Amino acid sequence: MPKRILQGTVTSDKNDQTVTVSVERRFRHPVLKKTIRSSKKYRAHDAQNKFKTGDTVRIQECAPVSKSKRWEVLTAQ
Repeated sequence: MPKRILQGTVTSDKNDQTVTVSVERRFRHPVLKKTIRSSKKYRAHDAQNKFKTGDTVRIQECAPVSKSKRWEVLTAQ
């Protein structure tokens, strides 16, 4: 099964080797037919601490690194 890859914006880089990435998705409401934006935050592993707040990055699923980290940063856009 392929690993999911998501694109989002780094919202926090205060923790060591960890970034918080906000991923936004858009979908059409089934009844109202209005476009809705919803976002979700993921904690991703950043081994070299090279990504800063405001960067657009791609994250990929990985094996659990800690209690809350299940993603790793691939590249910056």
